[in-house]
Amino acid sequence: MKVLLILGAINGALAVTLGAFGAHGLKSRVDESLLATWATASEYHFYHALAIVLAGLLAKVFGASSMVTAGWVLFAGMLVFSGSLYVLVLTGQKWLGAITPLGGTALIIGWLMLAWSLFRHA
Repeated sequence: MKVLLILGAINGALAVTLGAFGAHGLKSRVDESLLATWATASEYHFYHALAIVLAGLLAKVFGASSMVTAGWVLFAGMLVFSGSLYVLVLTGQKWLGAITPLGGTALIIGWLMLAWSLFRHA
């Protein structure tokens, strides 16, 4: 539980940092479509950093290990989804876009796991 709280908080800071880098540091280096891709990555990164903190808090309140598992699945999804988009923008390797939906699928599964765990324990 504590690890998820720390991990979520660190990723919140990282999402803000990477969002600012995209808005300011990449503006003159990549085209508008890649800037939009970077913005999507940092937006989802930030939302799911908060979701990881939420999963950690809910796990602490309800004592449910399934909420911890949901938090880890959300973390993995965030890493793959946002990470593949960040790397795509920085390297120009368009094939990385094929990996992004795997991360999105993990994010959906993580949210559904969290919902199911709340249904069972709350």
